[in-house]
Amino acid sequence: MTGFSHIPVLGREVVEQLQPVPGGIYLDGTLGGGGHSGMILAASSPDGRVIGFDRDIEAIAAASNALQEYGSRFTAVNANFTNAASTLQEMGIEEIDGFLFDLGVSSHQLDSAGRGFSFQYDAPLDMRMDRTGGESAADLINSLSHGELARIIREYGEERWAGRIASFICKARETKQIETTFELVALIKAAIPAKAREERIHFATRTFQALRIAVNDELNAASAAVAAAMKMLKSGGRGVVISFHSLEDRIVKQLFRESARTCICPPSLPVCNCSRKAEFQVLTSKPVTAQEDELAENPRSRSAKLRALKRV
Repeated sequence: MTGFSHIPVLGREVVEQLQPVPGGIYLDGTLGGGGHSGMILAASSPDGRVIGFDRDIEAIAAASNALQEYGSRFTAVNANFTNAASTLQEMGIEEIDGFLFDLGVSSHQLDSAGRGFSFQYDAPLDMRMDRTGGESAADLINSLSHGELARIIREYGEERWAGRIASFICKARETKQIETTFELVALIKAAIPAKAREERIHFATRTFQALRIAVNDELNAASAAVAAAMKMLKSGGRGVVISFHSLEDRIVKQLFRESARTCICPPSLPVCNCSRKAEFQVLTSKPVTAQEDELAENPRSRSAKLRALKRV
């Protein structure tokens, strides 16, 4: 699968925060092309292990090919990362030294014209990371009510024109099912006033993001997967999460912050009565972002935010 390329976003920062060690066991919940896994394997030489998960079979094939030099130190699993913790336990792995989740869509998926993730290519409106089942983006926009469509576009895309876009979609599908990316782009363009289309980002970005998140249930999946991986961290183990939009980052920030809390007593109590000890330490007070050299090489890293924590 030579066509699957993956530039590991914030690669140096991932290794710096994860601090892989020889003999360590690491979970890569979002394998992609294997770029991050390769860096973790190199840093944990000679006997560190990485178990990588991805629900995209093309990613599994590409990463397995790219990392074959590591032999049994690398294991690829074709499954949703929400099942990562339970799968590791089925493999006899009860605790791990670290985990990484690089959330969102991969560069390869964006650049694959036939997948429907990008508004740059005319393709069937699919957007499923796992194409073996589930509803596609076309299924959603041709069946959901106006209210539900508007909610998805507003909440997941943070799109101010969500109501108008939903109205244009509902009107158009009365005549013909909306089947391709360019059909949807044309409707979004018509719905958004010309002045509002002059923003720095493409006018279809937020709607496409929203539909992709809804199709793949990304926010719920990310929250559940990261929480499960945190429970498997051994003492001193580290977790790293990279997110690409504010909704993901907010979920990770709140999850990490809650895990690092000590007192959970009601604010009305004058002194702490719970004696709760924090299980984790947040390592990044603010999200880590890409440096200038990486931004020049990989513009998609501009929106990446990395957060890390350690079990104490």
